[in-house]
Amino acid sequence: MKNARAMIEQLRKGGKPVVGCFPLYPPLELMHSMGLLPVVLWGLRDSVSDTRDADRHVQPYACSVARQLAQFVIADGPGLLDGLFFYNACDTLRNLPELLREGIAGSRRITPPMFRVHVPMKEDGASGYLANEIANLIKALQASYGVSFSEERFARSVSLYERARRLCRRLEDAVAEGVLTFAGFSAALASANFLAVEDQIALLESTLSDCEGSITQPSATRVIASGILPPPPVICDLIELAGLRVAGNDIASMHRSYAFSPEAWGNVRDYYVAFYRDHFPCTTLLHTADRRVDAVVDIVSSRHADAFVFVGEKFCEYEYFELPYLEQQLKKSGVPVLSIEVSIDDDGSAETFRTRIDAFAELLSGREGRHDA
Repeated sequence: MKNARAMIEQLRKGGKPVVGCFPLYPPLELMHSMGLLPVVLWGLRDSVSDTRDADRHVQPYACSVARQLAQFVIADGPGLLDGLFFYNACDTLRNLPELLREGIAGSRRITPPMFRVHVPMKEDGASGYLANEIANLIKALQASYGVSFSEERFARSVSLYERARRLCRRLEDAVAEGVLTFAGFSAALASANFLAVEDQIALLESTLSDCEGSITQPSATRVIASGILPPPPVICDLIELAGLRVAGNDIASMHRSYAFSPEAWGNVRDYYVAFYRDHFPCTTLLHTADRRVDAVVDIVSSRHADAFVFVGEKFCEYEYFELPYLEQQLKKSGVPVLSIEVSIDDDGSAETFRTRIDAFAELLSGREGRHDA
């Protein structure tokens, strides 16, 4: 996979404006339907060698997602991105627009147009407010790029993105069946993220076709992976080398992103009211918090998983506030939990994580032996 910078440069050759969207769940269908190329700025580590520019504006105890995102946008955004989209995903990300504006201004470059939507963090009486936010976003995009909106084009874009999400779900099944490695699945989704949705579909279909009929792990202990980002490749490899198979995931850039699309909606405003209201539960969507534990337990049960592996980004408050309670509930259900923390300073060495993953795999193997006896 090329890094994010190279892939966005390739994307720009199509001639359409590229809008960098801050994680987690932006209105991709809307922007695509208006002739724009939205890219969710996940997985920027390979494009960011240091965070010297970001560190002048973002505190060092922010998560690596925010710091690498800020560095990428300050250093490369003015030349790569034709716009930036934000919504209030977490305390750190909701404050970045002003910080980035200052950071780019300090380099005496032109700041790309910025668009912001506030997603209500409670359900009661919020539908009208969110519908108005979407209407205002449409007006802002029209004014900035001279594009138009139509419900017919929007419906076509919704269909394309749902097709891509459906393929992601099928690839997740392929990993659970042992015909695709979790590292390979993660790499495919990371590449697809920096493609137009039509090319995403082609890549995902090709990946699915290539793995059909193969077996990567004839038998393995089944686990669910969780976190904001997929585990780094070195951790993915260690998990599978330890005899663990990722039978499903609760990762924000993966399952939480592709698990749900509204089925019934009348117009673009209805679609996004349902999209955020009924979204797969995420720690960053506070109104879904009460559904989180049940949703995770359901994944563990439906995927017949033996354990739960959380790979957390250091300083990600939303995930770590929830983890103790989630871990408690899973253990009550007899599901062991392994928690691993990764940070911006990790050098990618396998030895940092190998012992803990191997010991956890041995623990699970011992449990299975007792059950068999």
